[in-house]
Amino acid sequence: MRRSGILMHISSLPSKHGIGTFGKEAFAFCDFLAAAGQTIWQVLPLGPTGFGDSPYQSFSTYAGNPYFIDLDLLADDGLLDPADYEDLGWAQDPLAVDYETLYHLRFPVLRKAWQRYQERDTTRFDTFYRDQSKWLKPYALFMALKNSFGGLGWQEWPEPFKHGDADVLAIAADELAGEIRFQSFLQYLFWRQWQEVKQYANERGILIMGDMPIYVAPDSSDVWSEPQLFDLDLTLAQRTLAGYPPDAFSDDGQLWGNPLYRWDVMAQDGYRWWIDRLRAACEQVDFLRLDHFIGFEEYYCIPADSENARVGEWKKGPGLALFNEAKEALGELPLIAEDLGNLTPQVRKLLADVGFPGMKVLEFAFGEDDSEHMPHNHIRNLFLYAGTHDNPTIAEWFEGLPAEERARCIQYTGLYQSEDIVWHLLRTLQASVADHVVMQMQDVLGLGVGSRMNVPGTLGDNWRWRMEKDALTPDLAKRLRALTKLYAR
Repeated sequence: MRRSGILMHISSLPSKHGIGTFGKEAFAFCDFLAAAGQTIWQVLPLGPTGFGDSPYQSFSTYAGNPYFIDLDLLADDGLLDPADYEDLGWAQDPLAVDYETLYHLRFPVLRKAWQRYQERDTTRFDTFYRDQSKWLKPYALFMALKNSFGGLGWQEWPEPFKHGDADVLAIAADELAGEIRFQSFLQYLFWRQWQEVKQYANERGILIMGDMPIYVAPDSSDVWSEPQLFDLDLTLAQRTLAGYPPDAFSDDGQLWGNPLYRWDVMAQDGYRWWIDRLRAACEQVDFLRLDHFIGFEEYYCIPADSENARVGEWKKGPGLALFNEAKEALGELPLIAEDLGNLTPQVRKLLADVGFPGMKVLEFAFGEDDSEHMPHNHIRNLFLYAGTHDNPTIAEWFEGLPAEERARCIQYTGLYQSEDIVWHLLRTLQASVADHVVMQMQDVLGLGVGSRMNVPGTLGDNWRWRMEKDALTPDLAKRLRALTKLYAR
């Protein structure tokens, strides 16, 4: 079935309270998608953001971001009074997320909701806590300890806490019981509100596409609670770092800094950790993008003392064995492989063996003759983008193209100078034989410089873009629906 959808992270939705949430604007976005003939809503990872405010650097691979909990919905439920949060000065710029302000303002408000909730029947919360306890208990304890240590990363905690001394942690769990319950309550609210949004979308024929980073953050409950699964030394310091070698986009490569897996250890119990992770992620969404799929075949290993990614070596990943174990335990998996990058014959074979759709990007198509990203080389089992969250918008990209690449794009797509480059490229996207196409919301809105979501390898101004409140008009939905229908999506 041919489908079309939009990439729009929750954080980018309009809101009066500093960041997009699971409130009325999320439901309105579902209505827009339905009116526009779209059947996919792709979001970025939904976890609580840590270093650099990146959704790819989360405190937990299981937990949800408390910032996405909608305050108005809590007020409707009697857990907040509008006076608790309306006039707190959430953001100076309604078109950019201010994470520092959120960090200082959001949690005191949510604690008021928790205080009121404790006066009610907590049966549903208690059931959630019990059902999710395998990951929720260590996560809630991790966050409670982090707060008690002033926000320090776990690697800087006192030794008994850092090394997970069972007796010390048992005492801490008793002393921090109230904070542990609060952190668990935030996850209950996240889960409850997200399920309502997802159900609303599904009822309107829209599938939710999630995103799973291949690696977890160094400062996460995942690494702290099971350090034996990661390449750490006896002091629990990282011996190696994840990243990507120098290429056409970066002379120094990309130094991500995530801990690498001990794939040999994970294999000993049939990749239990990954099976649990995939099961939980697939319960949150309808299908799931696996970030950096290449790393499952081979991964780039950088010494921990490196300042960049110039020095490193490729090592063998788990390959097909991991996915065979996952399929045995979970059945057919609704996964998409983000296979952009160094596509060796081994990676291509792994993708063919698992059968997941791969990805292609039109913005990568015109740098060379007969690129595999050009539409005439596309296949049906594919997710096609003009650009992803890591790329500039179409307008910004086209403006910055070298002359030769721009000429090739114009010649290939039949673009006339009087035409709108953005919608011309979206038309090229829709016309592809690929079964699935996904458009950035910024491109649908025709936005240029200043609306990019992320520039890889940089810090400070990423993950902040937000949509204007009245951007989703009936005329825009009508235009998008006509384009999508024209190409039988």
